This record gives sequence, structure tokens and C-alpha cells, in this order.
Amino acid sequence: MSSKVGTYRYRILALLMFATTINYFDRSIIGVLYPTLKEMFGWTNSDYANIMIFFQVAYAIGMLTMGSIIDRLGTKKGYTLAISIWSIFGMLHAVVKPAFSIVGFSLARFGLGFGEAGNFPAAQKTVAEWFPKKDRAFATGLYNAATSFGAIAAPFVVGWIVVEHTGENWQIPFLITGALSALWVFLWFRTYKKPELHPKLSKEELEYIVSDSEVENTEKLAWSKVLPKRQTWAFAAAKLTDAVWWFYLFWGAKFLSDKFGVNLKDIGIPFFIMYALADGGSILGGWISGSFLKKGWTLNKARKMTLLMCAIIILPVSYVAITESKWLAVFLIGIAAAGHQAWSANAFTLVSDVFPKKAVASVTGIGGMVGAVAGMVSFKLLGSALDTAGNDGYFWAFLLAGASYLFALGLVHLLMPKMKPVTL
Repeated sequence: MSSKVGTYRYRILALLMFATTINYFDRSIIGVLYPTLKEMFGWTNSDYANIMIFFQVAYAIGMLTMGSIIDRLGTKKGYTLAISIWSIFGMLHAVVKPAFSIVGFSLARFGLGFGEAGNFPAAQKTVAEWFPKKDRAFATGLYNAATSFGAIAAPFVVGWIVVEHTGENWQIPFLITGALSALWVFLWFRTYKKPELHPKLSKEELEYIVSDSEVENTEKLAWSKVLPKRQTWAFAAAKLTDAVWWFYLFWGAKFLSDKFGVNLKDIGIPFFIMYALADGGSILGGWISGSFLKKGWTLNKARKMTLLMCAIIILPVSYVAITESKWLAVFLIGIAAAGHQAWSANAFTLVSDVFPKKAVASVTGIGGMVGAVAGMVSFKLLGSALDTAGNDGYFWAFLLAGASYLFALGLVHLLMPKMKPVTL
């Protein structure tokens, strides 16, 4: 089909992947550097947890507000605003002085979190604009896979640049994202327009993009109009699992260091394995639900059956904290990360499945806010547990990580037993 109708929409998708790679490279740096920064600045686990909570507080606020801002400004301007904010604060990490390390990193993480909150509402709104419903889960899976590109790049770049024992050059990775973001903004402004206004889009491709979409008005929509909808909270329930993903991202390097003695120079291969598996899960998860739809399954059955499959393959991660095999732990985390990314690709698509395009960024933001709050609570509890109980605290973290998806799916089905279009 793509060869007949054109493939310009995939250029737009490539830019979503590039932005999401930058986003996750930026946010992953501190997790990779944590064992080194802890020694340099004398942080406790609770100190690090509190710094991460500043990120998540801002992420929650940003998700709630940036989604609405993006719906109002439009995708082109809204996405540019988001990446500009997170890039500036990402680079500001590099100017933090040791005497003010906790305060400085907390403030830098706050600004980073607020800006980065705009990525997924903007990206998902773009997918809703540029892809028909039958292709959205696959497109979402592809750009969502770029989270792993960024997470994989971070340990290799940090390990190559930063001197492990002294921490020399720790500032440089935070500065790299500024140059990448400037390049992205240049390409975005040259490339992006809405499909119906784009001069390089063929008539056939435009017809394919809107083939299963309803005609919508252009009325600006406040997030308060979608807040009371049960479908909004069904998506928010699915996003509770963000806390698990952030646990892998921000505490994964520390767990491998504490449990198996993995250092800064050795973390690259374990992270590559974990997030390469996550990449495969993201793409496969989007493809599976799309294939179910092509077989004639209802939207409700296709999405929820895929989510159930994801929840089941994640369950074995509960064993990670008690295994004595480093590579088994890495593999189990990688499988769980794959399951999460497949879950995430379909969860994001739930929004555009039932809400009109003008509400997609706002609803995505509300759900992201709920996920960030869940992350805050879990990080606070984990930091305290590790300071008081040592590595035994990881047992409960991985146990909850394995079970949380089945719980979340139950809430999704309870709140949205049937997936029907929402009228606003």
C-alpha cells in the first residue's frame, strides 16, 4: 500500500524518532552517571531519589499543561517549544557546582522534566494527524522504540567521555543534546506541516491518511473537557506502569552496580541488551495489534489482547532481585522492558482510538501526569528502602514491577469495557 500511495508520512515519523532519541538520551545520562556522581558529591540514595522526584514533579505538571499548550499552539510550534525548554535545562546540568550539587541538579531536573513532558503528547498528536487508525499502533511503536535508542546511546557516550574514577568530563554528555536539538528544530521547521496543507504530500497519500478518520472541527479544546471522561482515566490507568519503566531507566545502572559490581565502563553492554530487546518489543507490540485489526478483530479486542500478552511476558521480572546471575538479570529486565514498550505503544494508541485529534495531546498529557505521580511515590519509597534495608529493597521493587501491568489492565477494562469514539 505504501509504495502506491507514497511514504512522506514516514519522514515525519523519522523526526518523531529523532526527537524521542534526544529526549531519552538526555534523561538517561544522570542514571548512567549516578554511581560516579554519588562518589563525587557524596549523595545518599534518598538524595538521588529526591533529585529524580523534582524531575517527576515537573514532568507531571508539564504533562498536564504541555498537552493542552500543544493542542492550542499546534504540533509544529508546540513541539518546538518543548524541545527548546528541555534542551536548555539539560545543558544547565553542566554548570552545577559541587557545593550546590543537590539543589543545582534538582532545579536542572525540574526544568528538564517540564520540557520533556511535551514530547509524547506532541508525538502522539502528530501520529494521529499523519497516520490512519489501522497504522497508528505500529507508527507509535516505531517512535516509541527510539526511547531505547537514547537509553542505549547514553552509557556508551558517557563511558567513552567520562573518566570513571575522577568523574572528569562529566559535563560534556549534558552539552551534546543541545547541538542535537538545534539540528532537530531546523529539520522540523523545514519538514512539518499538517497533511492537508503539505505541498509535498500526494493526493493519494492524503486520502490514505484520512481513510478511517472522521471530519473534525478546529475548535480549541481545554483539557477540563476531557478530564471527566472515563476513557481519559482508562488511559491514565495504563500509564501507571510508567513508574516501572523509570525504575529501569534511572535505577537500572545502580542496581547492576550494587548487585553485580558493574561499573561505568562495563554498563554499555548490559544496557544495549536490555534496550535492544525493548526496541524489538515496541515495534512488535505495535505490529501485533495492527495485524489483529487486519484479521477483522474489533479495536477493543485487538488492543486489550495485546496488552494482556504484554502483561504476561513481564511477570518473570519479579525474579531479578533474587538471581545470582548477572546476565539472567539483564535478560529478564530486557524482556520486561520489551513488554513495557509493546504495552506503551498500544496504550498511547488508545487515546487516538477513541478521542478526536484535537484532544489527543491533552489526554496524553493527563495520563502522563498520572504516570509521573506514580513514579514519584515509587522513587521516594525505593530510596528510603535502599538506605534502610540495603539491596533487599530491590526485591519488592521488582516484585511490584512484574505484577503492576495485570493490575493496570484490570483498571483499563473496568473503566473502558468497550472502546467507542468519544464525542466532545
